[in-house]
Amino acid sequence: MKQAPAAQSPAPAPPASPPAQPPRGGGDPPALWIFGYGSLVWRPDFAYSDSRVGFVRGYSRRFWQGDTFHRGSDKMPGRVVTLLEDHEGCTWGVAYQVRDEQNPGYLGPAPEEAIATQILACHGFSGHNLEYLLRLADFMQLCGPQARDEHLAAIVDAVGAMLPCFCPTKQALALV
Repeated sequence: MKQAPAAQSPAPAPPASPPAQPPRGGGDPPALWIFGYGSLVWRPDFAYSDSRVGFVRGYSRRFWQGDTFHRGSDKMPGRVVTLLEDHEGCTWGVAYQVRDEQNPGYLGPAPEEAIATQILACHGFSGHNLEYLLRLADFMQLCGPQARDEHLAAIVDAVGAMLPCFCPTKQALALV
């Protein structure tokens, strides 16, 4: 399968009406679309034939999912994004992934400062949790600049405020 680049010209603002369904061929079954709203926006780890920058309404992106492999460890899970149902929300990404409420890795809400501390302290097999945050923020700035992701911006700001003096200790991390 051919892999097409995800980044194109700036994405349009969310339309007032729901987007149309992807076109279907004659008797072909409907196409399967996976919506990447986290690391899949910069590193899809599967073959694909087409990609589209877009959004999903009714969900907000949050750093509330624990990751003990790619961005953290069993002792110190990193934070990656998950989707939270939010009727006013609009999450941009690259062309559907539903969080399972029974997921044991789901960390849930936390103060931005606690999330930022955890992101700064964690790394896993795929790299540092900070890289995950910054790559996602870069994607949003490049591909969805008119979309406002307040949670993402708050986490970036909290990390930025901590970065100059961050030195993780067991005592500080116990607050997470």
